[in-house]
Amino acid sequence: MKEDDLSIREERTGDVSRFFVKGRVNSLSANVLQHKLSEAYSFGVRDFIVNMMEVAFLSSAGIKVLLMFYKRAKVEGGSFFVESPSENVVNVLGMTALDDMLLPGTSV
Repeated sequence: MKEDDLSIREERTGDVSRFFVKGRVNSLSANVLQHKLSEAYSFGVRDFIVNMMEVAFLSSAGIKVLLMFYKRAKVEGGSFFVESPSENVVNVLGMTALDDMLLPGTSV
């Protein structure tokens, strides 16, 4: 896997989609994540779970995508959260004070 590689696998059950993200979510790859989430949204998904267990790096571009879909889901009466975040993801979301919003039930 190259430095800017990102892979995303989706599992959909009804209106809920779980995305398994692996790699680096940076300015070069955040658009891949945005495209996958947008595609699910266009198919009626309103509840999003993003598994970031295997995310090695999360940049501000990736945070922007997460926040965009968090806000969209809330407006539409859905839900959006990050599950099983890697240590790097926990640290970044903690530094940006987004951990309480995006990591429900996780104490940092």
